[in-house]
Amino acid sequence: MISDIMEAQIEISCKELRLPGIRQQFRALIREAVDQEMDHTRFLKVCLEQELHDRRQKKQQTLLRQAKFPSTKTLADFDFTKAPQLPKAKILKLAEADFVKRRENVICIGKAGTGKSHIGIALGMGAIQAGFRVRFITVMQLLQELQLAESEYRLPRYLKTWNKVDLVILDELGYVPLGDNGKLLFHFISQRYEQGSLIVTSNLEFSRWVEVLSDPALTSALLDRLTHHSHILLFEGESYRFRESLARQEQGVMEQTSFELSE
Repeated sequence: MISDIMEAQIEISCKELRLPGIRQQFRALIREAVDQEMDHTRFLKVCLEQELHDRRQKKQQTLLRQAKFPSTKTLADFDFTKAPQLPKAKILKLAEADFVKRRENVICIGKAGTGKSHIGIALGMGAIQAGFRVRFITVMQLLQELQLAESEYRLPRYLKTWNKVDLVILDELGYVPLGDNGKLLFHFISQRYEQGSLIVTSNLEFSRWVEVLSDPALTSALLDRLTHHSHILLFEGESYRFRESLARQEQGVMEQTSFELSE
């Protein structure tokens, strides 16, 4: 269809122009153009669309890797029938990531295992699909990094590095009292106030956050910043993980019983 010399020239040109998508697919695109009798304008459009598609995919792969999610979760994987109190329509809307554009926060409150982290990660996935930079981190991991930065006299510089992240998912606030480290968490949230979005998951209702932060005034100031321009999701009911574990156990018993009856 095209000569080896022409192929080599196209390869070299694509490499110099940094067009990896076209470089990888131009042979198939040429065959498609011939089969469909494309004119030159349409063929050029198809080539450029291929390059854009390739770049978007690579960008999303990079953003996903940088997010450091412990696992991949999506809203399609979440069983809303087991959590009827959750506003499904609102959560689906949040997954479009407009709240990140507006620098708003999402706070997920409920007992352990009710799906808070799942929803948080799923919203983070939606933000990545919209092209935003996301980072997942637990409260304890963040505090370790904050403590290290403070001990090395680089806390202000460390806090500024988070300004590059559009959405921070802060997981597991409330499981361990923070003591004096509550001030570090306050500094972190204050730094992000109206500069970027936060998703925070907690097993404690707001009235009990003072148990974690120890200082009533600090707790009040933190909540004031965090809840300003925020969406609050309340997770109720039985542990989501417990239900899944119980279902797997029941399925195992049924399969074992079926096997024994067939013997």
